[in-house]
Amino acid sequence: VLQISKDDVTALQCKVVCLIQNGNFKEALSVINTNTKVLTSDIIAFEKAYCEYRLNRIENALKTIQSASHQTDKLKELYGQVLYRLERYDDCLAAYRDLIRNSQDEYEEERKTNLSAVVAAQSTWEKVMPEDLGLREATYELCYNSACALIGQGKLNEAMKKLQKAEDLCRQSLSEDSDVTEEDIEAELAIIHGQMAYIMQLQGRTEDALQLYNQIIKLKPTDVGLLAVIANNIITINKDQNVFDSKKKVKLTNAEGVEHKLSKKQLQAIEFNKALLAMYTNQADQCRKLSASLQSQSPEHLLPVLIQAAQLCREKQHVKAIGLLQDFADQHPASAAEIKLTMAQLKIAQGSVTKACMILRSIEELQHKPGMVSALVTMYSHEEDIDSAIEVFTQAIQWYQQFQARTNHGFCVFQPKSPVHLSLIREAANFKLKHGRKKEAISDLEELWKQNPKDVHTLAQLISAYSLVDPEKAKVLSKHLPSSDTMSLKVDVDALENSHGATYVRKKAGKLTGDNQQKEQGQGDVKKKKKKKKGKLPKNYDPKVTPDPERWLPMRERSYYRGRKKGKKKDQVGKGTQGSTTAGSSELDASKNASSPPTSPRPGSAAAVSATSNVIPPRHQKPAGAPATKKKQQQKKKKGAKGGW
Repeated sequence: VLQISKDDVTALQCKVVCLIQNGNFKEALSVINTNTKVLTSDIIAFEKAYCEYRLNRIENALKTIQSASHQTDKLKELYGQVLYRLERYDDCLAAYRDLIRNSQDEYEEERKTNLSAVVAAQSTWEKVMPEDLGLREATYELCYNSACALIGQGKLNEAMKKLQKAEDLCRQSLSEDSDVTEEDIEAELAIIHGQMAYIMQLQGRTEDALQLYNQIIKLKPTDVGLLAVIANNIITINKDQNVFDSKKKVKLTNAEGVEHKLSKKQLQAIEFNKALLAMYTNQADQCRKLSASLQSQSPEHLLPVLIQAAQLCREKQHVKAIGLLQDFADQHPASAAEIKLTMAQLKIAQGSVTKACMILRSIEELQHKPGMVSALVTMYSHEEDIDSAIEVFTQAIQWYQQFQARTNHGFCVFQPKSPVHLSLIREAANFKLKHGRKKEAISDLEELWKQNPKDVHTLAQLISAYSLVDPEKAKVLSKHLPSSDTMSLKVDVDALENSHGATYVRKKAGKLTGDNQQKEQGQGDVKKKKKKKKGKLPKNYDPKVTPDPERWLPMRERSYYRGRKKGKKKDQVGKGTQGSTTAGSSELDASKNASSPPTSPRPGSAAAVSATSNVIPPRHQKPAGAPATKKKQQQKKKKGAKGGW
């Protein structure tokens, strides 16, 4: 037909539709663009916008739809899809509501599914509380979208139940088709199982989540967006561990077409994790490149700067990291608090606690927070700067007093002396008492007692403080203490002593007799002192002989040690018949020559023992009657051991 009449409108329309049905979107768009005079926007607007949408030219598709003079139902359906891809969820929600209200056909269920997907996206990415649309969750798609909305609200247990219901509905609906295999069902369930694993990960059940993630990857689903999200979540579980596995999973996030399947925040999270993985794998240049790219895309975002600072810290460039964070805080005051907290942490890591305190005190919006006050007081106490710690307490208490004064003029509703205010006053008083600042603590304790005159604990602290400063005032205040009768407690002493775990166990009366009974009744019992056992003396100890002063030293370290005499026995071996002994063997037997003098004098014993004396020092005396062989064995054992008695 076109060969006969190339400008035939109907033939051109039919050709474009055929190309679209075959998936040739580029060729179809080319036909439309080359015949713009014939195929005007009113005639071919839907087909042109659909080709641009399928080619991921979303902005062009939106312009084409908006330029059409007549908005048909088909264009409105496509308009809703385009708005969803552009993440304009409010406009998309309004478009689908209008479609559902003004159309009645067999596609109503699909429109409701798309509407629930928009609500889930708002809850997840914009943290908007979803409204109840009154949709009946009769299909697994509706149940799945409802579960995603619950995840965005943090209702994880309810979301898990919805996903389990969606899984059952999916199996039920697909099993009715005889042509659908079990593999097809598992492939369809992959996205539901992926959300289940994500909930497990959020709940801290990382092992279960990791197992389910890997099962989905083994199925090799065709949805590149699903694979990219699962791979990213596995990387977040691995963190700085199992880096080799994370590097393999990163490849799944780089698949073709991923950028068209995921939202901007999902893609941004994947890029952040790539930069962190590069840091963990010591790829400093790659980490800096990725973080710089992220910062250029989102200049106000905090994470790229924190990643750059972390990389600098790994390179021991703490000063440069702090300077980078300071520049960002100056340029973006809205994020200054989080940045300064990070800077303080770096200062603490360097050991500059005082500088860290200065940074923390510069965060005006957090100065009065109990957590900040507690941190500053702890750090100043560590540095023994008690005055600065008390100053922190004073500034926080003054802030609450000023806030209270403003509330009295009707600016806002605030209870006078709120629990936080009173808690700060009490902590300040306790801190001052602990560090001996009695006079300063008295004013705080008086303020607390005025707020609650029945607080006996505060009154006792106040009396204790006044007793060191003004004893008369302490006596006057002590009259406000309750009497002993009102404070008596009905306690069964016997039952308390006999209870399990009592540290004191009273002896039974039957075992107390004689002296023990008198001691039990006495005013003060004296604990028996254990007698020291006398040390054992050698059997051959002679009190008349002066002990060797070097007896505590090993034999080798003594001054008179000359070493073992080598070679004497070797000279006598093998010089006779087997079993025979030499004539001089008896001369070498020390047991037969007990009266021979020692080879060297003992230090300190010359005055008591003469050179010809037969008295042997205690260290070398042997028990009488012992065989000669046993004497030799005992001498061998004693060599090298510590002597003494």
